[in-house]
Amino acid sequence: MNRVTYYTACSLDGFLATEDDSLDWLFRQRIDEDGPMNHGAFMAGVGALVMGATTYGWVVDHGERTGEPWAYTVPTWVVTHRQFPPTENDVRFVSGSVDSWWSDVTASAGDREIWVVGGGDLAGQIADAGQLDRMLVQYAPVTLGAGRPLLPRLQDFALVDVVRNQDFVCAEYSVVR
Repeated sequence: MNRVTYYTACSLDGFLATEDDSLDWLFRQRIDEDGPMNHGAFMAGVGALVMGATTYGWVVDHGERTGEPWAYTVPTWVVTHRQFPPTENDVRFVSGSVDSWWSDVTASAGDREIWVVGGGDLAGQIADAGQLDRMLVQYAPVTLGAGRPLLPRLQDFALVDVVRNQDFVCAEYSVVR
C-alpha cells in the first residue's frame, strides 16, 4: 500500500505562492539541504509524483529559466485540462475526478510513496477522495498576505512531529479520517 504525502513549503500565513505564482520569497530563506525533513531523503522513497497544471508549468518554466534539467526520474502525473507540449520525461497528463486516474498513479508508484507536489486545491481533492495520508510542511519565516493557499478546504490533521531546519519550522501531520 502506498503512503500518500503532500510535501510542501508555505508562508507563515498559509500560502504556497503569491497571487502571480511566484516562489521568489521561498528561495531567500536559509535551509540545510541535508537537515531535517530534507527533500533528498524524502525523494529517495518516492515512486510517483502528482501535481496540478500550474505547478507543472512553474517547474517547467523555472527549469528553462535556470537551465536546470527535469529533476524527476519517477512517473509524474499532471492533473490538467490544458494542453502542454510533448516532453521526453515520464510525464502523464490526466483530467477528471481523482477516482478516474488514482489507480494508475498507485500502480506507477509500485510499493513506494506518492508525492502530492501541489497545488493546494489538488491536494484537497486527493484528501476529499480519501487518498491523502499525511502532510509535511516547511513553514518559511515570511508572510505573503494573499496568494495560493496551502489547503483551501476543511480537513482535520493530527500533529505528528515538529523540527527546525535553519529558517524553517518543519511539521509532519497525519490525516484524521
